[in-house]
Amino acid sequence: MTSTDPALWGRVDDEGNVYVRQGDEERLVGQYPGATPEEALAYYGRKYADLAGQVGLLEQRSRRGAPAADIAKAVRKLENAVRTANAVGDLQNLLDRLGQLSGNVAELTEKQSAEAKAELDRAVADREAIVAEAETIAAGDPASTQWKQATARLDELFAAWQHQQQEGPRLPKNVADDLWKRFRAARSTVEHHRRAYFAELDAAQRDVRRRKQELVDRAEALASKGSQGIPEYRDLLEEWKRAGRAGKKQDDTLWARFKAAGDVLYAAKAEVDARENEEFSANYEQKVALLDEAEPLLKETDARTARTKLTDIQRRWDAIGKVPRDQVKPLSDRLRRVENAVKSLEDEHWRRTNPETKARSEGLAAQLNSAIEKLEAELEAARVAGDARKIKEAEDALAARRIWLDALGS
Repeated sequence: MTSTDPALWGRVDDEGNVYVRQGDEERLVGQYPGATPEEALAYYGRKYADLAGQVGLLEQRSRRGAPAADIAKAVRKLENAVRTANAVGDLQNLLDRLGQLSGNVAELTEKQSAEAKAELDRAVADREAIVAEAETIAAGDPASTQWKQATARLDELFAAWQHQQQEGPRLPKNVADDLWKRFRAARSTVEHHRRAYFAELDAAQRDVRRRKQELVDRAEALASKGSQGIPEYRDLLEEWKRAGRAGKKQDDTLWARFKAAGDVLYAAKAEVDARENEEFSANYEQKVALLDEAEPLLKETDARTARTKLTDIQRRWDAIGKVPRDQVKPLSDRLRRVENAVKSLEDEHWRRTNPETKARSEGLAAQLNSAIEKLEAELEAARVAGDARKIKEAEDALAARRIWLDALGS
């Protein structure tokens, strides 16, 4: 026989009464008349097996970390059931196992309480982080806040709050209420700032739209002036740049009209330029011919001749008149190069022929010639005497003064 054999733990008397043994005592659990003792014990043994299965399941739940309060409640219920059970089997073993579970409940309760506290602390910290970020957004400068991103982020924080409220542990009421009040206040502040910002922005943009509409009207009114209206249009363009933004859609619409008004003026100017280019093309050819005549003066060495020829060329240049606009600078640059060369030639001529400068140069030249003659005599005397030191000094002095004399004559 095994420990699960009901015959080991009970008996059946001649009248069909079934008894179970618990320690040294025996207890009547019921009757099973009209059956063999084996059948009667098997019936009540099955009731014991059902109780043993319940105890086993409870042990598994405990090992898997079921809530300690649930385990304790189930233990109390099963203990009462086992003590009064109409079953045949090792009931004391079941009571011992339930007692062991009762001992584990305290340890399990402490462990689960610590885990629950840690989870609650994390939930509070998570909520606090959500509130802190919302308050940071609320504390930002409305003028520099990126409202689209800020609003989207606040919606994400609210969704995170709702998720934690639904899925996370239940926070103590006072803590939850305080955090929610802070979060709600931050959201209200952000919304207030957002509305105030866009109300102010809308008012400013309405003023900008009004001013830009006036600029468009003034620009379109210049059409009758043709190319003559371009200076005024440029002034209007500067005002447009200073006017600010009126909202992308409105700005784009107004700018399209403003630019179209300018295009009319510049198209008129293009027509004028085209006519002038055609009209002035012959002038261009004449001025190119004059430049071909003027550029040899770059190599002229006589200042008076160069000035005479250049003056004649400049007179004829002015008489020719305008050239195509895109050729003005290239032609002027070529002529200016010749003019600068002639001026430099005249400056050099004046430097050489200036009476004061010439007098100073001639006086210095005379002094240098006198010094050279004296040094040549000293050199000859030193050579006769064979004095090497004096020969060297005289030669160096002569060389220096001859260089100065050459510089005066150049």
